[in-house]
Amino acid sequence: MTQQPIVELRNITKAYPGVVAMDGVSIDFRPGEVHAVIGENGAGKSTMMHVLAGEVQPNSGSILVDGEETSFPTPLASQAQGIRIVFQELSLCQNLTVGENVLLGPFGAQRALSLLNRNRAARVAAGTLAELGLADLHTDTPLASLTVAQQQLVEIARAISQKVRVLVLDEPNSALSPRESQRLFDIVRRLRDQGVTVIYVSHHLEEVLGLADRISVMRDGHMITSFDNTPEVTVDRLVTHMVGRKVDKAEQYSISAQAGDARDEIALEVKNMTVPGAIRDLDFKLSRGEILGVAGLPDSGKDMLADAIFGLVPRDGAVEIGGILLQPGKPSHSLAAGISYIPADRRGAGALLSMTVAENTVSSALGAFARLGFLRRRPIRDTSAEYARKLDTRIASLGQKVETLSGGNQQKVILGRGLVTGPRLLILHEPTRGIDVGAKAEIYSILKSLAADGMAILMISSELPEVMLHSSRVLVLANGRLSGQLTAADITEEAIMSLATKHEREAAA
Repeated sequence: MTQQPIVELRNITKAYPGVVAMDGVSIDFRPGEVHAVIGENGAGKSTMMHVLAGEVQPNSGSILVDGEETSFPTPLASQAQGIRIVFQELSLCQNLTVGENVLLGPFGAQRALSLLNRNRAARVAAGTLAELGLADLHTDTPLASLTVAQQQLVEIARAISQKVRVLVLDEPNSALSPRESQRLFDIVRRLRDQGVTVIYVSHHLEEVLGLADRISVMRDGHMITSFDNTPEVTVDRLVTHMVGRKVDKAEQYSISAQAGDARDEIALEVKNMTVPGAIRDLDFKLSRGEILGVAGLPDSGKDMLADAIFGLVPRDGAVEIGGILLQPGKPSHSLAAGISYIPADRRGAGALLSMTVAENTVSSALGAFARLGFLRRRPIRDTSAEYARKLDTRIASLGQKVETLSGGNQQKVILGRGLVTGPRLLILHEPTRGIDVGAKAEIYSILKSLAADGMAILMISSELPEVMLHSSRVLVLANGRLSGQLTAADITEEAIMSLATKHEREAAA
């Protein structure tokens, strides 16, 4: 006998100007299951999560909880039913400590003027962190000092610290190392065994097959199919459902970046670069026409590298772009020297969400579109249209707000903004985080084309297949130092992980 769903959506439709995000979508979630929801960017997954969160109101359809029809007019109404959502784009308070962020959940809803028992609060926060395997992370640690991967685990800790019946995870391991991902999977299974419903939204199809009890596939705002996860279900089958056709693995992963004809010309040189607490005595060179990948564990220093080169954090040592010595701590100097930087936090630091596609595209080079202090709208429109066409950005219009786009199309808009300046060096940190297989292939193709035209590209990523298959050369960092570099056939997952953990193995020997 099939269990009564804890939450059910029936014939949900949500339309925005120019696009129908959800078109008559029906889906149910049962108690004590891991239910994966997959689909390409723009499939409607994000809209469905926002409906569940009470942040978006559907145009039509019904929401049922425990078989009773209800509605979520506000996020608080959703939370009152025990629904907690951890979005890929983090919602933590950077000015608070780790413990304070965890406690925003269970203690944030206390009555006004009530007193907070700080000792009890600290025990709750420490206990929740310990459950996530983060017992060594002190509750007094400033959140801003953590890596994106560590912050993502803190976000999950905040969610599970509350009385949760349904936990929705949006690309939860997009910035986690394999070890941290395995820890997350163990937590998901434990919550499932405790009767919690886990809705798992991910583009990592192998992990979906290893974790989910049921799988639902969305495409173009429609629910395509739902089925039990059995041994007969394969990645190829999932991809076929997602894109509506068979996709050859070669089509997904064969785009390999190679150095262009200008590879003997040095575009970037880093000498003895040190960032306190993160990077020590780092030296490397990057040539024109080359895609240089950077890999390493979350505490390796790789996540601080781009900020240090671009001048966002204090550093020692020398950074030269095209022979020009960059002044530390001055991003404006880096921009003027020809560096464009696409950060990992797409929504927080990358896109201007409330602004239009056109405004985002030209925002890094407004001086080129102004005359006598006034912006020239026609050149802005023409340039934005050109980059939307070049990058195949799927938009209703240039006036569409970026916050309404899928993750993959947001990333293309940010990439277009970086290219408008005509950079010598393009730095990308987690360039395809949270993007589906189709959009990833498009991004990789764009990067390959840019490298072929002579652009130097520095790609920092936590996804080993991305680094392995789309880099001319790979630097591996460990404990803030260069552990080694790999080229051509030597670039394998085993070789990267061996270098990434070399210092740990040496310390244990």
